[in-house]
Amino acid sequence: MYPWSSSSYSGQAPNGGQSRTMPNGLDDQEKLLAEAVGAARKQAFQMNHFLDKERMLDALKCASTMLSELRTSMLSPKSYYELYMAVTNELCHLELYLSEKSHKETDLYELVQYSHTIAPRLYLLITVGIVYIKNDSTLKRSILKDLVEMCRGVQHPLRGLFLRNYLLQCTRNILPDVLVAENEHEGNVYDAIDFVLTNFAEMNKLWVRMQHQGHSSEKTRREKEREELKILVGTNLVRLSQLESATLETYKRLILPGILEQVVSCRDAIAQEYLMECIIQVFPDEFHLQTLDPFLKSCAQLETGVNVKNIIISLIERLAAYNQRSGKTSGNAIDAIIPAEVELFEVFSVQVANIVQTRTDMPLEDTISLQVALLSLAQKVYADRVDYVDKVLGTTAQILDRMNMNNISHLLSVNQELSRLLRICIDFYNNALTIIQLSNFCPLLEKFDYTSRKSLALYLVMNILENETQVTTAEQADSLLTIITPLIKDDETNTTNNSTDAEEFAEEQGVVARFIHLLKSEEPDMQYKMLQTARKHLGNGGGQRLKHVLPPLVFAAYQLAFKYKAIAEQDENWDKKCQKIVQYCHSTISALAKADLPDLALRLYLQGALVIGEIRYTNHETVAYEFMTQAFSLYEDEISDSKAQLAAITLIMSTFEQMSCFGEENAEPLRTNCALAASKLLKKPDQCRGVVACAALFWSGKQNGEEMRDEKRTLDCLKKGARIASQCLDTGVQVQLYVELLNHYLFYFERGNSLITVAMLNQLIAKVNEELPNLEPSEETKQIESHYKNTLAHLRTRMESNDATLEVSFAGITLN
Repeated sequence: MYPWSSSSYSGQAPNGGQSRTMPNGLDDQEKLLAEAVGAARKQAFQMNHFLDKERMLDALKCASTMLSELRTSMLSPKSYYELYMAVTNELCHLELYLSEKSHKETDLYELVQYSHTIAPRLYLLITVGIVYIKNDSTLKRSILKDLVEMCRGVQHPLRGLFLRNYLLQCTRNILPDVLVAENEHEGNVYDAIDFVLTNFAEMNKLWVRMQHQGHSSEKTRREKEREELKILVGTNLVRLSQLESATLETYKRLILPGILEQVVSCRDAIAQEYLMECIIQVFPDEFHLQTLDPFLKSCAQLETGVNVKNIIISLIERLAAYNQRSGKTSGNAIDAIIPAEVELFEVFSVQVANIVQTRTDMPLEDTISLQVALLSLAQKVYADRVDYVDKVLGTTAQILDRMNMNNISHLLSVNQELSRLLRICIDFYNNALTIIQLSNFCPLLEKFDYTSRKSLALYLVMNILENETQVTTAEQADSLLTIITPLIKDDETNTTNNSTDAEEFAEEQGVVARFIHLLKSEEPDMQYKMLQTARKHLGNGGGQRLKHVLPPLVFAAYQLAFKYKAIAEQDENWDKKCQKIVQYCHSTISALAKADLPDLALRLYLQGALVIGEIRYTNHETVAYEFMTQAFSLYEDEISDSKAQLAAITLIMSTFEQMSCFGEENAEPLRTNCALAASKLLKKPDQCRGVVACAALFWSGKQNGEEMRDEKRTLDCLKKGARIASQCLDTGVQVQLYVELLNHYLFYFERGNSLITVAMLNQLIAKVNEELPNLEPSEETKQIESHYKNTLAHLRTRMESNDATLEVSFAGITLN
């Protein structure tokens, strides 16, 4: 009988290994750990002492006692790991000694098997067995098989896991890694695979068993402990991946089936999820490409609690990254290096569909996340295959149809995943024209609620603007405007909740207006079709939208009319086409007028009159006159605010003053109406300014294509303005008007109106000099004084000038 088998050498561990409840307190754990480590170090000291004296049996007895500390059930995994490290570090000394002295002790492998407790016995067996293998490689095959089988003797989950981890660590550099060994007893790579797979299977069983020990109330604690220990199980897979002689064929035939069989059969969600992730991370991408089918089929067989979505997404992302990392770059694209025989997208598409169908418990947002991952794969690996992307969108729409999901609220998590799916498409292509080629994009978009559709529409339009994507056909314009309908039309199904922040609304409509300017075609006829298409879509948005989106259409149409004018020699029908464009503009502006937007409509009518006057197509004078009269009608019927009236009539006069297309028959009524409208303004200051502005119509206004230069009627307007100014009771306003009048008189005096005399100028200057000092100090007074000083400075400069080109003499003007 061997020394430590007798009662005097029982080597009973202080903690005895009894199954007792583990202390929960941190202080208790630290105390127990300190006691165990202290006892182990004491025995380690004795062991090293006996080794120095070459007392082998006594050293082994101390080693066995030291290892008995690992039989405890009282420590948490974290504390047990610290104890394990302390003990196994000391075993290194024993291994080193045995390696040097093994020739003297030929029966050590048998000797240590007589230890009366199994855990110490197996640790010693592993230590001695490794020494034997290092000294005689012909024993490798038999000893490895012997060790991995004997470790079954420890079935306590925690102790068994660390024991098998010790076995794995000790054998990491001695596993046979050749296809054919010189001596069959040395083993080959298949023996190494069998060894690691057996060890893996047993470790996984022990790890899973931890979940089912103890009271159900401690489930959370047990799961946390298992999380701390998972790396011990995963190390087996790392060891398999490090076998250099393991070929792809070996992986397909032995390694992967062995791992997957254990993963599926363990029926534990925590283990399955972790191990599937391990497979993805530790084995080469080339192996994954050739084994997608068995791996993905296994995913469909996993337990309900396993997050299959994360596993598949992880694999997809890894293979996509491999393609981008290893593929050849040509221009901005990356040529795929995935072998042609590996139909990566098709395999994933079929298997993902199978998983979705099999796992009826999978949340809808997880199902959509899988579609997002498939989409990402299609774009990264098959960038030129738009049909793959469209297939993913179609599959997603079918899934939603089967579940009768419509009008999906923006508050749901599934909405966020669906939005991500469509945004990825928009971001990847950065070309809205590619998006409209996706036949399933719009049907999927229709599944969202109005808020989400509007958000996605805005996202698409912003992408168009950022990339300056030009829309060149009416069909493209129609498709895009259909997609962004939520931006240009209120939600018809929910009329009570269409309110939005005014500033935000204006910003959104401004974006749409900018988009309209990107409807550009080199062919004028196609450009006109696009404008018609846009008008049809934009015309039903309501007054609040019309004021933002219709003016760009009108200006685009005016530009198109100039384009037809430029190609008049190449297109004999340009005249008729211009007439159609003008009619289009007239109806569009009329829509604005009907939508209670008179100011905007008036400005667009005046702009149209200018354009028509310049293009000069057939019957242009009559049409321009119609545009001017429409502007007058709006002024008279719709504009009531006095400031707005002055601004409008000034705008009408300045437009008319520039136009030279009217004959006297049409021009005279317009001039008369302008003067009449100005004299009828409600406030005297407005009347004064309006009447004075009319003077320009009789001076620089056109008659038969030439400026009128009617000195008398020009002066009449100025005199009438002075008369009205004198009727103002507010002295400050009166002085301000006199200063303005002085500037107008000077303007026409300098341009050669012979009826305006120096005496008239002196009279105005005297009037201002008389009244200005009487004004009370104020900000308005400062502005009047500044204006007057600048006017006098101009006069002084003219009086002192020797310029012979001046048409008139400033002599006789009295400034003070």
